[in-house]
Amino acid sequence: MRIVFAGTPEPAVPSLEHLVALAAEGAHEVVGVLTRPDAPVGRGRTLRPSPVKAAAQRHGIPVIESDRPWEDEPAAALRALEPDVGAIVAYGALLPASVLEIPRHGWVNLHFSVLPAWRGAAPVQHALMAGDDVTGATTFVLTPGMDTGPVLGVMTETIRPLDTAGDLLERLAHAGPRLLGESLHGLVDGGLEPRPQGEDGVSRAPKLTPADAELRWDQPAHVLARRVAGCSPAPGAWTTFRGQRFKVLLARPVEATGEESALPPGRLADRGGSLFVGTGSGELELLRVQPPGKPAMDADAWARGARLTQEETLGE
Repeated sequence: MRIVFAGTPEPAVPSLEHLVALAAEGAHEVVGVLTRPDAPVGRGRTLRPSPVKAAAQRHGIPVIESDRPWEDEPAAALRALEPDVGAIVAYGALLPASVLEIPRHGWVNLHFSVLPAWRGAAPVQHALMAGDDVTGATTFVLTPGMDTGPVLGVMTETIRPLDTAGDLLERLAHAGPRLLGESLHGLVDGGLEPRPQGEDGVSRAPKLTPADAELRWDQPAHVLARRVAGCSPAPGAWTTFRGQRFKVLLARPVEATGEESALPPGRLADRGGSLFVGTGSGELELLRVQPPGKPAMDADAWARGARLTQEETLGE
């Protein structure tokens, strides 16, 4: 079986590595990798290869770089590989019908949600922001719609109380490759029959923007904690402090009880080495923050250095 792999960011690398390991056992052959072009990073805007490209090069796998794979040159390169099936994990662009039909058995997508929930580019982030207790990963046959193709397999993963999107995505990225490998082989040898997705429970997970990550302190503490988790590490939940943008990377809600916890929305309080902020309902304990121009740090360490006054408020 000849497999072409499409992917770009770090969460796609474990799937490629798993397929390469299976290939070494003679299960199949990874004949090429499709990934997005080198992108500028850092202050110097230096071009850097995608994590998937770097992994492919380590294994000597031919790489096709394109964010428009339907154009003549990348499409011809894909056809020349004569793939039996394609595997795709977080490639970063939709594949039109002309590309979907290149592998004889189509493309199998590993998507980090239990479909039809959270179709789109940011399923893990939206699952956390919605307060889901369980998420997972789904393999399905790619079609021109947004994550609408028939399902091959599903796995589930419990969301832990202090999970961030980064934590959860890392676990799914390492748990999902086995499902992907089994689905590829099951599709090609006929052992798996794709089944249509149901129409109940459809939800959307568009890419998050910095505007989506703004913390509004008149909202309840549990809603704000979910937003912090879903936006960490990127784009990073943010507010303002002393007129500058200030990121909150990890937080947890606490119930407001008694006189001591009656903080107005946005008001900060340092109590015995723990940092709290008032919200529209209850309080939020800040655990990890990133002040402007500084690295991430524990919130209590930041509070000691900031020398907070009694009237300090976030979001002014």
